[in-house]
Amino acid sequence: MALEDLKTQIAFLLTSIEDNPEDVHELHELIRQKLAQIRALGLPLPADLVELERRLEEGLENPGIAP
Repeated sequence: MALEDLKTQIAFLLTSIEDNPEDVHELHELIRQKLAQIRALGLPLPADLVELERRLEEGLENPGIAP
């Protein structure tokens, strides 16, 4: 799967988080899976996705923080 396709899927998941905040944990896991797919392709993660991953992890550790 191409990097652009994965980035598009991640953008869709982020929109889903905004529309369905009660599903944030499930959507976060799906985003993590997409990021893992990018890594598995041997591609470096773009800086914005690295920051997204950091913020998602921080949000799970501190639930009052939104991604």
